[in-house]
Amino acid sequence: MVGRERERTALADFVAADGGRALVLRGDAGVGKSALLDHVAALAAGRGHRVLRAAGVEAEAELPFAGLHQFLYPLLPSLDRLDDRHRRVFDVVFGRSEGPPPSVMTLGIAVLDLLALAASHEPLLLVLDDGQWFDTSSTEVCGFVGRRLTGSSVGLVVGLRAEVPSGFDTAALPELPVGGLSERASEHLLDLRNPELDPRTRRLILAEAQGNPLALLELPPHLLRGGRTAGGHSAVPAHTGVPLPQRLQQIYGARIAALSGTVRAELLRGALDGVGAGAAAGHTRGTRYRMRDVDAAAAYGLLDIDPLSGEVAFRHPLVRSAVVQQATPNERRAAHAALAHVHREDVERRAVHLAASTVDPDEQVAAALEAAADSATVRGGSLAAVSWLTRAAELSESHGERSRRLGSAAFVAGLAGLLDRAQQLVRSDAVSGTDESPASVVAAAYGAFYEDGDVRFSRQQVVAAIEGIRDGGTPAPDLGTSSAGDAREPHAGAERDADPDADQPRPTTGDANTHAPHPATTRDTTAHAPHPAASQDRPSHPRDEVLTRLVNLLLAISQYASEAASWERTHALLASLGDRVTAHSRIYEDAWGDVVLRGTGVRERVERALADLRGREPWEITRLCVAAYHVDALGPYRRHLQRVVDREVETGAVASGMTMLHLVMLDQMAAGEWDDAERTGRRGLELTTSHHHALFAHHTRAYLGLLAALRGRTDRARELQAAVEAWARPRGVGFLTQLADAIGTTAALTDGDYEAAYLHAIGITPPGTFTPYAHQAPRTLLDLVEAALHTGRTEQARRHALAARRAGLPAVSPRLALLTYGALAMTATDLAEADAMYRRAETHPAGAAFPFELARIRLAHGVRLRHTRGPGAARPALTLAADAFTRLGTPPWAERARAELRAAGASAPAARAHRAPLTWQERRVAELAASGLTNKEIGARTHLSPRTVSSHLYRVFPKLGITSRAALRDALGRLPEERNP
Repeated sequence: MVGRERERTALADFVAADGGRALVLRGDAGVGKSALLDHVAALAAGRGHRVLRAAGVEAEAELPFAGLHQFLYPLLPSLDRLDDRHRRVFDVVFGRSEGPPPSVMTLGIAVLDLLALAASHEPLLLVLDDGQWFDTSSTEVCGFVGRRLTGSSVGLVVGLRAEVPSGFDTAALPELPVGGLSERASEHLLDLRNPELDPRTRRLILAEAQGNPLALLELPPHLLRGGRTAGGHSAVPAHTGVPLPQRLQQIYGARIAALSGTVRAELLRGALDGVGAGAAAGHTRGTRYRMRDVDAAAAYGLLDIDPLSGEVAFRHPLVRSAVVQQATPNERRAAHAALAHVHREDVERRAVHLAASTVDPDEQVAAALEAAADSATVRGGSLAAVSWLTRAAELSESHGERSRRLGSAAFVAGLAGLLDRAQQLVRSDAVSGTDESPASVVAAAYGAFYEDGDVRFSRQQVVAAIEGIRDGGTPAPDLGTSSAGDAREPHAGAERDADPDADQPRPTTGDANTHAPHPATTRDTTAHAPHPAASQDRPSHPRDEVLTRLVNLLLAISQYASEAASWERTHALLASLGDRVTAHSRIYEDAWGDVVLRGTGVRERVERALADLRGREPWEITRLCVAAYHVDALGPYRRHLQRVVDREVETGAVASGMTMLHLVMLDQMAAGEWDDAERTGRRGLELTTSHHHALFAHHTRAYLGLLAALRGRTDRARELQAAVEAWARPRGVGFLTQLADAIGTTAALTDGDYEAAYLHAIGITPPGTFTPYAHQAPRTLLDLVEAALHTGRTEQARRHALAARRAGLPAVSPRLALLTYGALAMTATDLAEADAMYRRAETHPAGAAFPFELARIRLAHGVRLRHTRGPGAARPALTLAADAFTRLGTPPWAERARAELRAAGASAPAARAHRAPLTWQERRVAELAASGLTNKEIGARTHLSPRTVSSHLYRVFPKLGITSRAALRDALGRLPEERNP
């Protein structure tokens, strides 16, 4: 038994108490009273009680003494042991003889004598379930007896439904209220019995059951057998009713059927409009239909009415579902039409109620529903928008409009992570013997790209579709005589016909969450004009909408391919489209491709585009923020992404939500919030893997690997690097293979393995140039320079730093400016130039936004100052670097800085707890170096190159907390002796 600790304790005390007692368990239907009665019966039987059970039956509620007869039937053989007067009372009551009916007191005393007689040998417990159905005469006697059990060996436990009036209500017996399960207990019970439910169906059941154990147990198999899950969202933003199994229907069905048609119609309107129910009644969002003249339903226990405000709510969500389920289709359509009139000022609610009330195609209703889908998308309701666009397609009068709307539904479904649904939608629009439509290409390419990472096939499909549209090979959809942009007031007459009080609109009740029509979404005469920010980059004609989707998808594919020839073909194709390519798509083209070649001015264009986020679709915001990341302008928009990502993951464009999590993580990494970044990355990995988005899952692994490398968890970093590399390289996903190389570079730098770092870095771009369309090439500028310097490749390092300056990287982004100045300072042979460049880097206004890069530059500056100007000049820079690395949480880098501080004469703690042990090879090289051998001599003895020996020593120094070969002997002497096996 789950979540009934309080009730079980009370029942255990009841059974263990001395003397007779009575107790009433009162709760709603299905709340678990019968289970608790079974529990108390088992407890009593275990303590040697004789247990007698009875259950009220509604069909016998009018039969006098039927309940008492059922209760006492097992004791009838003992009647002969009673005195004649009491025996005659029972004979009259149970029809064995004729006579005047006894009074309640007379019969009650006789029952007490019979119970005392039966309990003379063993304690007796009477258990009555569904006591509300006991006949009045039996109820009065049971109440009389229950109040007089003190001092006896008899107990009485009665289970009652809270919502059904009963004679026990005035019996004055002690009560134990039985409420619904707590939220935690409800979740535990549901997961215990149905562990494989998808999250949305699980939430739907929890919301509908509201702690009712019977509903928690009965709803899941019924919904799953019927194929109903929460993945398919209703076409109405209210309540369409969860299909109830027969057992749950019976709880309220008879009472609903007994109401008049007028009252049932009021209940149906309230149910379809989502009027609150149960504990959630006070939290219903927005304006809801206000039911009138429903006192009869309240009297039947179906509604609760607030005595002060008069607000009406359903007693339980199951009542609401039962009302909808018992209505006929015509009754439901009429109710929806009336509700459309009630909500005539609300774009979404009016449109979807109209759609639910409409059977035949109606272009005006379809256009209104399409506007509602636009509104829902902006608010993070892409899942609902898919259903509404699908319904709009069904109501379209022309094939062209139907095809266009199905294409839009498929597009939104793809971005909402419903890739299978997107494929189903485009297949439903397929015409035998015709070529693939552009919409089907979008859906197919999304599946191949995001699920499988197939950049080659996806690109071929998308390019062919774009060329077809450009060359006229793919006919534009026939938009018919009306379009989504000029819809008139639909079905006003139908609304008035459905509502007899249409000329005097019904009052509606609102709360603090009441929402007006969204200004960016309306397309009919009841709506406001779109917000300028929402429409300034929209295609000028619906015919170009699919083209824009294809172009943006091609740009995303090209970004992930990260291959120069592919990008050049993309540029050529987009150039041939002229002004049919939107301004935002041009931003993506420049930012997502190669910021070295095309990044100048992109930052300003992105900032202008993101100046006003109101009314923008989530994928549009996400794409612009990706562009902002490429030019290191993401920081100001992170808070907005964090605000909207939850809603997009929950009910919106989940694919956009995945990218939002990437962006949030990247900005957290850049800002040095590495604990938060790791949590964000883990959440993203869970989300991407659960939705089978292999591309995004490996993308997330790459960022987690990069973060692990920064933090000194290099073994974990290399595991993730290998996983990303193995998946991405065969598929040609260059974006991820470059990230894998970046992980290898960062891990090697963290370990002090500069030779390996250099080899990884030149796998991204050779020194002295930036490989075109390799997005990691400018980002690893400082990595390549530092690795080259530490391995004696000073000429290559200087050449690479100068190439950054020639390419104008400081003008592209603040981070690239910081890296460029740092690289120029590290490689400068002229002391004055070095000082000037270090000063520009360390005083750069954006330096604080990139603490890891700034700390690395300060560490390099401190080392140089120690060698050129002495320890005193080096300490400030080294102290700042050590403090920054410690705050960031990267022990190897912090230890490296502390070692330099000690070499500069400062008393920096060694932090030995963070030092990694020497490998066997590192210890051998260190011992040979401590003996005075040169790198060349050590290499000859160990069969290593002098450069590899140097790399080993660079790793050894920070592990030992030293900075020079002269300190090796003493440091090695402090190490514990190795034991030979």
